[in-house]
Amino acid sequence: MTPHDSNTAIAGAPPGVAYPKTIKSFVRRAGRTTAAQARAFEHLGPQLLVPYREALLEPAAVFGRSAPLILEIGFGMGEATAHIANVRPQDNFLCCEVHEAGVGALLKRIAEQGQTNVRIVQHDAVEVLEHMVAPGSLAGVHIFFPDPWHKKKHHKRRLIQPTLVARLASRLAAGGYLHCATDWQPYAEQMLEVLSAEPLLTNTVPDYAPQPAYRPLTKFENRGLKLGHGVWDLVFLRRA
Repeated sequence: MTPHDSNTAIAGAPPGVAYPKTIKSFVRRAGRTTAAQARAFEHLGPQLLVPYREALLEPAAVFGRSAPLILEIGFGMGEATAHIANVRPQDNFLCCEVHEAGVGALLKRIAEQGQTNVRIVQHDAVEVLEHMVAPGSLAGVHIFFPDPWHKKKHHKRRLIQPTLVARLASRLAAGGYLHCATDWQPYAEQMLEVLSAEPLLTNTVPDYAPQPAYRPLTKFENRGLKLGHGVWDLVFLRRA
């Protein structure tokens, strides 16, 4: 699962290369929607796709019930998202992804597995967080395998930065959690530094957390593990 997210403007961009002027939770990339994904859009889209608007979301109305709300930023092709929604039917999952192929893939998985606790906003998660998510309304946030932006000159484009983390923390209820995962150790180290510096958050362990039981090993992650890559989970809680 690869949200592969961007986040700040880069000075001196090469001619013809557009960089975002504000933090973004994604990078535009080409992708193809399959026929099965297109059918899932047609059949489930009206029910499960939540339009972006600059107004606070009413979760009970959107989901048809009151339940703890989990925000996921960048779900890739939705493999882990569908699994987690299946093993945690007591929770509602509001999932942000801009890439149509990924949204179609998750809709297809939902159709096959029958989850009723997932809703999707096909829009930049940073704007969703700012305009649609009320302070103190989230029970949890998932950010799995965001783009590590390996080159040092691109580190400012990484999603996990103090400004976003502060906003995420403000949207968490007391005791709510922020769960990040990455397979790139230098990014894990930056995540740990940034999350540890946020005064509203506290780490659940001295450094990196054991993989929570609800997060599955995806095909992407399994390939990396077979190649000897590590995976680092970080789980922080919102202070009371």
